[in-house]
Amino acid sequence: MCPMADRYKGGSFLLGETDPGSIFTPEDFAEEHRMIANTVSRFIADKVFPVMEDLDAKKEGAMRGLLVEAGELGLLGADIPEQYGGFELDEICSTIIAEGVGSSGSFGVAHGGQVGIGSLPIVYFGSEPQKRKYLPPVVTGEKIAAYALTEPGSGSDAMSAKTRAVLSPDGKYYILNGAKQFITNAGMADIFIVYAKIDGDKFSAFIVDGDCEGLSTGAEEKKMGIRGSSTRSVYFDDVKVPVENLLFEIGRGHIVAFNILNIGRHKVSANALGCAKYALDLSSSYANERRQFNRPIAEFGLIKEKLAQMAVRIYVAESMVYRTGGLLNDMLLSLDRSGPDGGRVAAGGIEQYAIECSMGKVFASEVQAYAVDEGVQIHGGYGFISEYAIERLYRDARITRIFEGTNEINRTIIPTALIRRAGKGDLPLRQAISDLRSKLASGIALRENEGDIVQAARDIFLFTLGTALDKSGDDLLKNQEILGRLADIAILTYAMESGLLRARKAAEGGRSESGAHKSAMARAFIYESIRKIETAAAEILAAFAGGAELAQLQAQLAKLVQYAPIDLIALRREIAAKISGAGKYVA
Repeated sequence: MCPMADRYKGGSFLLGETDPGSIFTPEDFAEEHRMIANTVSRFIADKVFPVMEDLDAKKEGAMRGLLVEAGELGLLGADIPEQYGGFELDEICSTIIAEGVGSSGSFGVAHGGQVGIGSLPIVYFGSEPQKRKYLPPVVTGEKIAAYALTEPGSGSDAMSAKTRAVLSPDGKYYILNGAKQFITNAGMADIFIVYAKIDGDKFSAFIVDGDCEGLSTGAEEKKMGIRGSSTRSVYFDDVKVPVENLLFEIGRGHIVAFNILNIGRHKVSANALGCAKYALDLSSSYANERRQFNRPIAEFGLIKEKLAQMAVRIYVAESMVYRTGGLLNDMLLSLDRSGPDGGRVAAGGIEQYAIECSMGKVFASEVQAYAVDEGVQIHGGYGFISEYAIERLYRDARITRIFEGTNEINRTIIPTALIRRAGKGDLPLRQAISDLRSKLASGIALRENEGDIVQAARDIFLFTLGTALDKSGDDLLKNQEILGRLADIAILTYAMESGLLRARKAAEGGRSESGAHKSAMARAFIYESIRKIETAAAEILAAFAGGAELAQLQAQLAKLVQYAPIDLIALRREIAAKISGAGKYVA
């Protein structure tokens, strides 16, 4: 088992087994959590879905009105302290809200801009006067927030931003000049979190009022999806920003930006989960109703397989999202945030799980993409018609793999962060690699069950990472293809374990029927994924060795993945029957 001291260290899932009782799952929802879930579900169904056409047409005031209504229900203040008008709910409530709005596309994006990256910089890094001034109207929706980081020439490379800030001669203002691009909520924003370089080199963050003289926005972007959300360029032409609106410290804007992106990625993973679930609900219902050759298409083998695959991946994504939410929640509860720097303390705690947040964002967004794509396929020609909701989901989902850091950037972040933590002594990866090599020398037993195969995944990650470090040292961090494959192994390992731990926790809790269905989905995912992990590892080894040396490495890899295959086709049929019987996603 992982020692308790490691439980609060990101990446520690790679070091050994985790106690199922230590993770948070949706089955652990308290009454407050269920009430929040019901509230957001009703709001999306009753208020948002009926006006989707108005939103996509950008009807004047439609989006802002919905945000105000969301504020009235308490859906904008979950992460904001009570003294500033918020509700300061736990991270599970915040995750539930993010999941709940995920099916709503444009509204979910606008909502995320408001409650996440648009206001959390102030929550975590704002001064007391800044919090008192700006947070209460964010909670009610009176003021709309936006996050202005991306520029025409700097997307993922945020630190190369060209927007400049110069202190005025009287020392009262910073004068901003430059442009930002693809800014969510820009067309209706009253508050902008803007990043600029003071004197051209000190990357810093500012709170900029939307009505400042010299601030203007471009035309609405014509987008593939999320058409109802406002996306514009923002221009700064000698915009005067009071010095008291500097956010955090001069030259430390990157601390604000990167810490906010950590929690933003977790929220996006929850958004993606909500959308994927809705896609499966629509697809399962349609498959039950659509008849071909005198029977519902849900009875055909390849449709069953699609429904099962969607359900399995969604189950695992859900397990990951709430496991990470639980880790974040436990971390925040363990911290003393009572002082004036409480927000910064919280941001630092969240950073501990930057790896898990990135893994969740990548995995859930790609599950979302899979679910909406297969959803269109199940709908056949109707899936291509805008009258059917699955068509909108398909278009709206594409952006999720791009914003909050592209999935490619996140894939490089994951192994890079692990290696750097190991270098600092925060994560004993080198010792784990050494221990694995000793174990390999003495022989690896046949992997007999799902837990053994999850351990095989951990072993494969350590084995390939150790080989890559031996061969390339620090240059490994420059090799994106290798980093990407290492990330995929780590992501799948976390995913496999999360699904399995949730199933085991359900079984241990006496939920026999639910536990059996969860176990089936976890099992299907684990046996499907181990081969993907083996393939990624083989490609890494072949990149560093050839001839007899490669043959030796491949033989060692083969020892790590000796197991008896199972009948995945029959298992998926069993899962599909459960989904079709319910006509929706069930876990």
